[in-house]
Amino acid sequence: MAARVDPDAGLVQALRQGEPAAAEQLVNTYGDRVYRLAIRITGLNEDAEEVAQDALWTAARKIDMFKGDAAFGSWLYRITANAAYQKLRARKGRQHELPWGELREVLTTAIESLPPDYRTAFVMHDMEGLSNPEIAETLGISLPAVKSRVHRSRLFLRQRLADYMNETSEQSRS
Repeated sequence: MAARVDPDAGLVQALRQGEPAAAEQLVNTYGDRVYRLAIRITGLNEDAEEVAQDALWTAARKIDMFKGDAAFGSWLYRITANAAYQKLRARKGRQHELPWGELREVLTTAIESLPPDYRTAFVMHDMEGLSNPEIAETLGISLPAVKSRVHRSRLFLRQRLADYMNETSEQSRS
């Protein structure tokens, strides 16, 4: 029986040796996947971004703890899931909760009010799961333009949701 070879063996070796490009390679290889797992667990873009950064940083910093018993990707996903659960525990009790249907309606309205080019980039990236390079190719725009549109759409939506949450909490206090 042949030994299983981890497709990330080169990345793991580069991280262990502290090669300067290894951290960038880690982000390029796993950044989107780690973020998608984090968003599925936390449900919030802001928390998912923080969890993804923490998980990637932890994996790079603690690479010597990776024993190779499982695939590197599995180990990284475990780190990500643990960081996401920790984020949920920290958030628990501190948030004002809305019924899911109401939140969905507010979010849908906010997405629909985005400028068309921002809405397209947001939907393709955060709802359909396409990568930034795939979006750039599909829309025929530069990679920086895609990143800017996705980022600005998230900021816009975050502000709309924050405004709504503030209005809701003010109404419940009066």
